[in-house]
Amino acid sequence: MSEKGAFIRIGSASEPMPTRQIEYLFSRRTRNSIAQMKSPKRELRFQQLHIYYQSIGKNLNEQFASNLELKNDNRDFNYVAYLLNDINNISIKVARYSGISRVDLVESNEYGYVSLIKATYQVLEKLNLENKTLTQITPKARKEQRLWKAIALREAIINAFVHNDYTREVSPKFEIFDDRLEITSYGSLPQGLSEEEFFQGFSILRNKELMRIFKDLDLVEQLGSGIPRILESYDKDCFKFSENFLRVVLPSNKKVDEKDGLVDGLVDGLVESQQMILKLVAKNPKVSKREMAEIIGISTTAIDKNIEKLKDENLIKRIGSSRSGYWKIIKSK
Repeated sequence: MSEKGAFIRIGSASEPMPTRQIEYLFSRRTRNSIAQMKSPKRELRFQQLHIYYQSIGKNLNEQFASNLELKNDNRDFNYVAYLLNDINNISIKVARYSGISRVDLVESNEYGYVSLIKATYQVLEKLNLENKTLTQITPKARKEQRLWKAIALREAIINAFVHNDYTREVSPKFEIFDDRLEITSYGSLPQGLSEEEFFQGFSILRNKELMRIFKDLDLVEQLGSGIPRILESYDKDCFKFSENFLRVVLPSNKKVDEKDGLVDGLVDGLVESQQMILKLVAKNPKVSKREMAEIIGISTTAIDKNIEKLKDENLIKRIGSSRSGYWKIIKSK
């Protein structure tokens, strides 16, 4: 860069650098840029932020905006403040697709336009509900696991919020497919951080003001711990790097372990013994009532009563005779 502009060397010649490339390189060199960006709104309210601080026994005083670095060098509210105030224009969606592609969108939930802290809690709650428990029943034990490892899921969600590059007003997105969960954040690795260093837990903070507040609220425990926590459950291949984005892909246990007899978790409105009968039938349609009784630990009389309940709910029926027939699950409640 010189007084005449910015140039790039191509072979033995120096050519003028395109404006877009100048902007890209400059943005990568600028640290904590959202702290210097002026808020697009002048009047900001922080009631939600106050509530979250109060919930952990902390109160924000009158100087909180300065203490939390929510103002730029000109003492105007910055873009960090805009993200944390009660109403903004940042859309954050959790989408669900039928199948493994983006062709058939079946659900789209909006959690944005509020304080980024509130949006984070809402997405955490939504994906925790989506993280169903899978159960495997054997004569000796009942094993349970969830679609995605809970600790890794939480870390991936929070990382997407904290380390997203908001300078282009692009927000993280969360997409559920039949075989995986994809979490995409804008902004690839910060300049000066290699992939190897990234996987080792080294960190260059993109949004240090956001990180400070997330740490205040106990949403993060310590710097650099998120990636190692994810790697305890998933391998490095779940991280997809591109020029402008970082995507975390968590495969669903449901598809990986279905062959081992894992089925969806609980059906609403049924007691545990009825839940277990459905799971046994899903695993082995020819399972006998006596086998059910032995595995579940109740009498065959109780098995009969629970089966009648399942029949009344139109969840199960018997095909063929009691000796040579089999059970069929009609539908999920």
